[in-house]
Amino acid sequence: MAQTTNDTKDEVATFAAGCFWGIEHLYRTHFGNGNGVKDARVGYTGGQTADPTYEGVCTGTTGHAEALKVVFDPATVSYRSLVEFFYRIHDATSLNKQGRNEGTNYRSAIFYHNYTQREIAQEVTEKVSKQWFKDTVHTLIVEAGPWWDAEEYHQLYLDKVPDGYHCEAHFLRSFPELR
Repeated sequence: MAQTTNDTKDEVATFAAGCFWGIEHLYRTHFGNGNGVKDARVGYTGGQTADPTYEGVCTGTTGHAEALKVVFDPATVSYRSLVEFFYRIHDATSLNKQGRNEGTNYRSAIFYHNYTQREIAQEVTEKVSKQWFKDTVHTLIVEAGPWWDAEEYHQLYLDKVPDGYHCEAHFLRSFPELR
């Protein structure tokens, strides 16, 4: 999947679900190759520190989450589908934790880019809480702010290092269709 140019029909979605390597790999695998996702970059958002580094984010002092920015073609894949997939690939009932990874940088969050995304994120979150998890969902739904790409060695990490660290909480869950 090549990096995209500024195609006016493309949209951006931003998600945090723990360690960013796993969610990047899952989105690229599921929605790449003509299935709507044109690019996916791991990075940092949601905090107060400018130009954060991985080491700084891991301390928990920057306020940033490890996150994924997805560029997608809404004519091919809907934002709703991307949000539902987000809930299928991580444990949204854990507060600031995914598997063995703990801290606010591993929080579950949807960073919306417009009013429509916010509405969809809220609606889907309410449904998955009741229909799939049957428990409190700790996903934050907040307006997207500044974004910083993670260091280059983090991009496509699991493609570069197939036997690299995989968070045990990141896998595709088989839930029924939402009603």
